Amino acid sequence: MLIDITLKITPEIANDPVHSEPSLVGHLGTHFDVMNKDFPLEYTKRKGIAFDVSGITDRDIDICDISLDNVEEDTFVAFYSGYIEKVNYGENGYFTNHPQLSYDLIEALLEKGVSIIGLDFAGIRRGKEHTPTDQYCADKGTFIIENLCNLKKLLGRDFIANTYPMNYVGITGLPCRVIAEIE
Repeated sequence: MLIDITLKITPEIANDPVHSEPSLVGHLGTHFDVMNKDFPLEYTKRKGIAFDVSGITDRDIDICDISLDNVEEDTFVAFYSGYIEKVNYGENGYFTNHPQLSYDLIEALLEKGVSIIGLDFAGIRRGKEHTPTDQYCADKGTFIIENLCNLKKLLGRDFIANTYPMNYVGITGLPCRVIAEIE
């Protein structure tokens, strides 16, 4: 069974003034913040694991909130917070009040050597911490995919994440399509 976990882009979203700058086209909907890296083609197909962190609303998502026992090197690790279901993409507060991962959790995922961290919200960290944290992860070989949806359908299931970014160059974001294949 295939599940599309990519945010659908409507004309309203595409024409939102927030995304009207040409440099922001790569940051529309489900995308990577690629920083100064190339997305390795071997990352397009990865074993996936999804964590339910939807009950965490008043603090950072921390290492004690999940079990890293089944997280292996080169894994696609997704975090289901339910945020994109509660606050519509692009709505007031979506980009500023979203959940975020703690630095300890980010570091633990990087130490495990995960390839991709997938989120159903707007970033691994908020505000001024967003870009430097994305760069730090990219420098360690881990890419962040923001604004995923339908992650709830993956909870407790083995899946393969098939990730296909656009082949853009010279921009900081890469829109992508992510399809989960249930084993």
